[in-house]
Amino acid sequence: MNTVAIPRASRPHVRVLGAISFSHFMNDMLQSLIVAIYPLLKNNYQLSFAQIGLITLAYQCTASLLQPMVGLYIDRRPLPYSLVVGMGLTFCGLLLLAQAQSFGLILIAATLVGAGSSIFHPESSRVARMASGGRHGLAQSVFQVGGNAGTATGPLLAALIILPFGQGSLGWFAPMALLAMLILWRIGDWYAHAHRNDVRHILAKPPFSHCKVIGLVCLLMLLVASKHLYLASLTSYFTFYLIHHFGTSMQVAQLHLFVFLAAVAAGTVLGGPIGDRIGRKRVILFSILGVVPFTLALPYANLFWSGLLVVPIGFILASAFSAILVYAQELMPDKVGMVSGLFFGFAFGVGGLGAASLGRLADYAGIEFVYKMCAWLPLAGILALWLPDLKGNQDGKNQA
Repeated sequence: MNTVAIPRASRPHVRVLGAISFSHFMNDMLQSLIVAIYPLLKNNYQLSFAQIGLITLAYQCTASLLQPMVGLYIDRRPLPYSLVVGMGLTFCGLLLLAQAQSFGLILIAATLVGAGSSIFHPESSRVARMASGGRHGLAQSVFQVGGNAGTATGPLLAALIILPFGQGSLGWFAPMALLAMLILWRIGDWYAHAHRNDVRHILAKPPFSHCKVIGLVCLLMLLVASKHLYLASLTSYFTFYLIHHFGTSMQVAQLHLFVFLAAVAAGTVLGGPIGDRIGRKRVILFSILGVVPFTLALPYANLFWSGLLVVPIGFILASAFSAILVYAQELMPDKVGMVSGLFFGFAFGVGGLGAASLGRLADYAGIEFVYKMCAWLPLAGILALWLPDLKGNQDGKNQA
């Protein structure tokens, strides 16, 4: 299928990329506080692992179901200031969680935070692509590293502030959401102006036939599923694994989770720009298959080696999502919002369903069994061998 060459800007809009990455940091930091205080909620309300999984399910399924619909809508009618609305829902969910006194209210708070995420991610990912200056992988990595750094910071703040001062201290972070809303309003001003002058979304065409594009998107989603099922086992239950298996304190377990999430944030930086240079297929293949030796060793390691092994696991695995997302956007360049919403939403949904399922499995068979089983999930990365190489399609050079 012939396509029209898309002109690109001479350089990325650094200030816009920095602002949207910082907003992503704030958004995901606030959202990660939910997962970070799971041990506190479990003790305060005598929750089972299955109920912990339901909290993750409530948050992530809201994001999963709404994000593709939000993305599809903004492809047709962009809403620059919807980013502020998304952050506002996260703000409300955070305040409710700080005051919640029942499991039902905790679920409602998690749902509000998930709805905020569903609005924030598709539109902000589009902003990052518009500000990329044609370096889509680099822009997506800058955007993603903000979110992953925020996710990593949540457990650290939980260990230093929320665990010592209690659930109500969540409300202390509300001013951060207000700051992010002000920044997002300014980004909305830039976005509204830039979109009126950008014709690339009109000219862009898919590089392959419709059926082949759908098949490749499904293959990419299988890769996302394997990655995020494994991530769900770590982000939701790694602290419980350390406490149960090694007898660590909650603070020590949270610090180990911070180390893993910090490695995820660091690894995110590499996937996009390396994909711009060597092709996204190679990055995807290595970033999922490359962690297999470490994931297989983790269930049998002592506490010291467990703390070390999660560093390469997080670092290598993190580079996959930026490469997968940009690869999918290149397959459907006329539907950037829908693709972003679909993949962010699917990632959240898989994580939510995975967390709920793994929680029930942990109640039945034990948390150690969960880690032995999940260690094999990254082997699904072999599917990346069936992806065509789009290296020649980057930087506005579209395939025939």
